[in-house]
Parts: sequence; structure tokens; C-alpha cells
Amino acid sequence: MALTLAEAAKLSNDVLVTGVIETIIKDSPVLQRLPFIEIVGNGLTYNRENVAPSAGFFDVGDTWTESTPTFTQQTVALKIMGGDADIDNFLIATRSNIQDVETAVVQLKAKAVQQLFEQTFVTGDQGTFPKEFDGLDELCDPSQTISMGVDGGSLTLDKLDELIDAVQGGKPEILLMSRRSRRILNKLARSSGSFLEAERDEFGQMLQFYDGIPLGISDYIADDQTVGTSSDCSTIYAFQMGEGALAGLTSPGGLHVERVGSLETKDATRTRIKWYSSLALFNTVKLSRLIGVRP
Repeated sequence: MALTLAEAAKLSNDVLVTGVIETIIKDSPVLQRLPFIEIVGNGLTYNRENVAPSAGFFDVGDTWTESTPTFTQQTVALKIMGGDADIDNFLIATRSNIQDVETAVVQLKAKAVQQLFEQTFVTGDQGTFPKEFDGLDELCDPSQTISMGVDGGSLTLDKLDELIDAVQGGKPEILLMSRRSRRILNKLARSSGSFLEAERDEFGQMLQFYDGIPLGISDYIADDQTVGTSSDCSTIYAFQMGEGALAGLTSPGGLHVERVGSLETKDATRTRIKWYSSLALFNTVKLSRLIGVRP
């Protein structure tokens, strides 16, 4: 069963782990909603559906034709991500009455892990950097890529609707974009005489919706991408999440916070945050992207 990090935090009895997860998901629309599948082993081999089976009508006595789906076998390996946080024992002894130094340092390291995951989620390229997993740009099938034009172009609501319709089997569960693209979308909505819907989500944060689909903001979607002769382009992603769509992969137990203990070479205590994780797309029609979005 796939669980989001927020659900996993509720099941943890470790206060420090719970605090780290809450820090990681606080400002991340992706990690708040992306479900993770626990896998045993160092990777997952699965079948990605290519062509769906067909059905038809037959007369009495007709010869029935067989039709089965076709698949491509994919293998995704778990990647090791994380970092160490060293807390000076002198600071713990002399400043713990002012603030919890250990908590502050661990939270900063947790934010670094979150930022690394979010960046890799979008731009990860295992072919170029073997230590990381493939992100949205590598997972998105060319047939699911929609362009604003040879040299890019200004975003239109018609193109955004085309992006949404490219995700099959139901609406996308999120539209992920840069801050600039959201501003453009807000302007388009106002120009059309309407406004984007907004309400508080389950985390108490204000969330905007387009056509009932939540908007997610990623600071790792660049606004200086090159499309044709234009170098001021951005990308908007639309996808469904969960088993059978786009899902995270993690080792049993998910994210770990390990107290390494006292260090030999300096008067400090080390805490290690580590996460064996990856990303899998189980069906190519569950992810699409719109490239060449210009200001």
C-alpha cells in the first residue's frame, strides 16, 4: 500500500522522525501528496503499460479476436540521499536554555533533504548523474509533451486545457509550475473575467485550483529554459499520483533519522538523516508536460 509522508508521520513513534517529516512536507506540495510504495530490496522491476487492450461487437458464430495490452519492463533502483548534522556539544551545554540547538540544526538538514528531493523530482537525470533518480523531465514520454511553439509562446488557457486532457484516465491531481507561470495563469484568469478558486488544504495552507485541479509551486522549475531560439521558457507539469500512475519508492520504514553519536575528532554529536528513495511512472499517459511557456 502506498502512503504519503504525512500519513507515515502519524504512524511513527519517534518524535524526532515525526518532526523531520513535518519539516520536509511543510512547504512542499509534492511531498505533501505524493504516495510512496515501500519495496524490499534495492529496486523495483515493473511493467509499464504501452497499449491498452481493445474490445468489440460480434455476431453469433463470429470468430472472436484476441487483444491484450502490451508492456515495457522497467527497473528503478533506490537511490541513497541524505546528510549528516553535527551539533557542537559546547553549544548544547551553554545555549540549550535559549533554544533547542539540536532541533534547529536537524531541521535545517531536513530542509536540505527536501530541497534535494524536489530538485531531483523535476530535473533528475540518472543517465548524466548515476547517483540520482530520473525526474519528471526524463520520465515524461515524448508523446505526452505539448509545446507552446517552435520558439515557445505565451501561455493560453486553451493550451493549459490541452495539457490537462493529455492526462488520461481521470483529471490530473496537480498542476506543477514555477511562480512566474502561476502569476501568468492568475493574469489570464482575471483577463477572462474570473478568478482561480482558492481554499485551505488539509495542511492549513491556502491552495489555488484551476478547473478543480490544485496548483503546486516548485522553485526548481526553471524560467530560463531554451526552446528553439527562446531562452526564457518554463514548463508546466500535469500528473496523477499513486499506484498505477506516478509514485515514489522507498525502503521499509521510509525516511530515517539516525543518532550516530559522539565524534572522535571533535567535540560534537552527529545525527544522520537518510532516505533510500526513487520515483516510478507506471503508465505514461498519467504524466504530461507543457514546454515553452514564455512570460
